[in-house]
Amino acid sequence: MRSLKAPYKDWRRRRALERGGVRPDLVVPEAIALGERSGTWVFDPRGLGAHSIVYSGGVGDNVAWDLAVIERFGVTVHAFDPTPRSVAWLARQALPERFVHHARGLAGADGERRFEAPAKERSANYTLAVDGTGDGPLLPVARLATVARELGHARIDLLKLDVEGAEYEVLADALEHGPEFDQLLVEFHHGEGPWRLEHTLRAVAALRANGLRLFHVSRRGLELSFVRA
Repeated sequence: MRSLKAPYKDWRRRRALERGGVRPDLVVPEAIALGERSGTWVFDPRGLGAHSIVYSGGVGDNVAWDLAVIERFGVTVHAFDPTPRSVAWLARQALPERFVHHARGLAGADGERRFEAPAKERSANYTLAVDGTGDGPLLPVARLATVARELGHARIDLLKLDVEGAEYEVLADALEHGPEFDQLLVEFHHGEGPWRLEHTLRAVAALRANGLRLFHVSRRGLELSFVRA
């Protein structure tokens, strides 16, 4: 059960976004929500089908959204997560062929990056070590442009990012170097680690400048949904 403090904290996040000009640009009446726990995402289902290109960055131990999208729309979901607990958890699951796991993380550059293990032993949410130091695992990462080129995808129909703070560098790189994406579901992490509200405001401004329009802000004020309009 959420404590009484949680709704107030959520309201403060949403209010801070509104003060920064982050409020929906348009209404998408057809929008639906799928997923479970903190992995519930609101998106525009129009046009999604078996030939749609769907990327899911950061899956941890929650693929409820990915599986629901596969079942409902017949899409193939390319999931990116190199972290040990996620890889081990995924290996124990009975996953459909259309769930394609790539044991690489998404980042703003290709190569290897240091990750920090979650504080909670049961959590699967690793984070990129911002300064590259620490005793966490060194794991492979790649730019969206790199993985899209390798997979033969000129553009992405639906991109979901839940990458524990790496979204800022992933989006900045993708907006400059591609590929284009028609819809974005992203959890921002301002208020955690070095990330501040200003980082999210700049990211939202860059997305809008590149033709994406905000149509949903979650109750927590962290998950945002954009569509190209």
